[in-house]
Amino acid sequence: MKVIESIFKNTLSRREFIRNSGALTGLGLIGDRFSESMGPVPQKLIKVAKTSSNFEREPLIRPFGFKGGYMTEMWQSASRLESESGKSEIGICTQNVLYADADVFAAYSEAGGNALMYALTEKALQIVKNTPFRDPVDLIEKILPEVYSEGQKLTGKRGLNKIFALNALISADNAAWLLYAAENNVTNFDAMIPEPYKKALSYHNKKVAIIYLASYNLPIAELKKAVQQGYFVIKIKIGQPGTQEEMLQKDMARLTEVHEAIKNARTSQTKTGKLFYSLDANARYEKKATFMRLLDHARKIGAAEHILFVEEPLQEVNEENVADIGIRIAADESAHDEAGALRRLEQGYSALALKGIAKTLSLSMKMAKLAHERGIPCLCADLTVNPILVNWHKNLAARIAPFPELDMGIMETNGDLNYLNWQKMLTYNSFQQSSWASAKNGAFNLDSNFYDQSGGIFEAPDHYKKMLK
Repeated sequence: MKVIESIFKNTLSRREFIRNSGALTGLGLIGDRFSESMGPVPQKLIKVAKTSSNFEREPLIRPFGFKGGYMTEMWQSASRLESESGKSEIGICTQNVLYADADVFAAYSEAGGNALMYALTEKALQIVKNTPFRDPVDLIEKILPEVYSEGQKLTGKRGLNKIFALNALISADNAAWLLYAAENNVTNFDAMIPEPYKKALSYHNKKVAIIYLASYNLPIAELKKAVQQGYFVIKIKIGQPGTQEEMLQKDMARLTEVHEAIKNARTSQTKTGKLFYSLDANARYEKKATFMRLLDHARKIGAAEHILFVEEPLQEVNEENVADIGIRIAADESAHDEAGALRRLEQGYSALALKGIAKTLSLSMKMAKLAHERGIPCLCADLTVNPILVNWHKNLAARIAPFPELDMGIMETNGDLNYLNWQKMLTYNSFQQSSWASAKNGAFNLDSNFYDQSGGIFEAPDHYKKMLK
């Protein structure tokens, strides 16, 4: 614990934020493929001279259940990178140990698991100082093996899920992207995308559908209220605590409860007027046969026709092919690198969940490229992140190809359902009053201002700057 205690004492200062120059204004590209012929960023070699970090704890409204466990708080960490040229940038992270590695979450107290992940962030920052890079994708490729090894040592788990290391790298990766932009005089998200990933992220969607989360214990009254407010894609958390049979029975009961509550609701946002469901098991089903029993139940009660896709139903070690299931299956936890994603695509998975706020924007760009080259749709899944990171993720969701059945981008954001201090956290974001920042009829409406302002990510939030002083 002495190591953990000692790393909680870092401080830092900030640079003046980069104000977006509005380079895309008037191009008339909203809703179309973005084809502006910006030349590639020159990519000078960047060397980090100084780093620092800090964190704060944010309580949740109620215990948040998934993967068979429950969280009561989420740590928000921030990291600062300063280059040898004197430029410095701040990146933010929301930690989620339960998502990253459920075994680590179960093996330690909740605070203990979070402290270990934060300790790994601090270790990663020391590694970054010794690693010159051309762009953040280059940086993450170089440092991930060593960061993962350090994570194994800290947690004492040899088979640590790689997502634990990736989650710990989020603040460093986001700071690296902003530093990369500053070093190369880039002030726009589109221009910041390295050349190999531009085609995959060349869309400017007019709308991004919001996936509304129905967790294990979300009151049905709140779900009905959300549907009345216009939400039309509902994520139902499955994979509840207990044995495989206990889990299945609980999941069937919950699916029935949710479907009975909202099955007759209608929306103007889908072609059929019906709501869509997604099911998210977080890899809790050990066998395909058990999962098929849940889908049989969904067909029996009339819920199957509403299911848009299912996220990661089977355990990562499960090699069964899912091409014959008849419902789109998306890879999430198992797609923690390109090899994992390719393996799942070969097993019949037909969508990828991008998590730039959980597995780094750098890796998500690589995943988006892989999916684009194979014609596989992507969705952006949440990690119950803070409002600033919602806008980071919105930049990704806005630029991937529209989801086929929706003809718009799609992303999950559930922080407003779970954080006790969500309204206060919204004030940390100076762009919160922008038209593109808030949900309208279950979607984010993205106009030219959103793309001109790059979702506000180039403005360093005062709250996190103060946290690091």
